[in-house]
Amino acid sequence: MTRQDWPVVAVVSAGGVCGALARYGLAAAWPYRPGGFPWGTLVTNVSGCLLIGGLMVFAGGRFLRPFLGTGVLGGYTTFSAYAVDVVATARAGAPVTALAYLAGTVVAAVLAVWAGGAATRKLAGR
Repeated sequence: MTRQDWPVVAVVSAGGVCGALARYGLAAAWPYRPGGFPWGTLVTNVSGCLLIGGLMVFAGGRFLRPFLGTGVLGGYTTFSAYAVDVVATARAGAPVTALAYLAGTVVAAVLAVWAGGAATRKLAGR
């Protein structure tokens, strides 16, 4: 890494803090109990994917895209928690819920990226 890279690393780090705090706030507002459905994690990941889809169409620049995409949305989305929630739900005796969450999140996330991109292109007149 060169000295020129440090400002980008700094904006990614700052964005990551913002995204992680937003994710924590959603998790605190919508707690998950093993065996139940992890709605907070699902909403976080799908909304993050929607925003990523829009960002890839709209945002550019040396600092804006790394700050928002890698930083804020990378810190906000939590696919590691998704994997932990799937296992915890299955272990808590709800394998059907775990499988529905496992498949539903992937489908919803991919559709959200597409929808975010399509909506942004339409709004921007592209």
